[in-house]
Amino acid sequence: MNDQKTPARRAIPKPCGLVGCVPVSSAVRRKSEPVEGAAADAELAAFTKAVGHPTRVQILRLLARRTTCVCGDLVDALPLAQSTVSQHLKVLKAAGLVQGTIDGPRVCYCIRPEMLRRLKVLIAAL
Repeated sequence: MNDQKTPARRAIPKPCGLVGCVPVSSAVRRKSEPVEGAAADAELAAFTKAVGHPTRVQILRLLARRTTCVCGDLVDALPLAQSTVSQHLKVLKAAGLVQGTIDGPRVCYCIRPEMLRRLKVLIAAL
């Protein structure tokens, strides 16, 4: 048996639209949603907690600038281990700021522009 590790195959990035990584139209927020009150405050707190780490801000910026992205591309762009990047993506996804679609052994992550707009609206209302 060969004990040598085989080199990891490099994932070829696909445009997110080809693997279904696009914002879901039913999740688009209405412009009339309140920007004040308990629900809006909780929503803003969840968003700001998610972007409260410099690495997550950097990930959002990287995703906003790209039309193609797989987790490996993000790992290459950041000086962090793949598991650390995945944990940061998990936090951003839980807050609704990014979306991930499974494509075989990889996950295509993309930004959810409607949620980023909502964050901006909530911050502007402070």
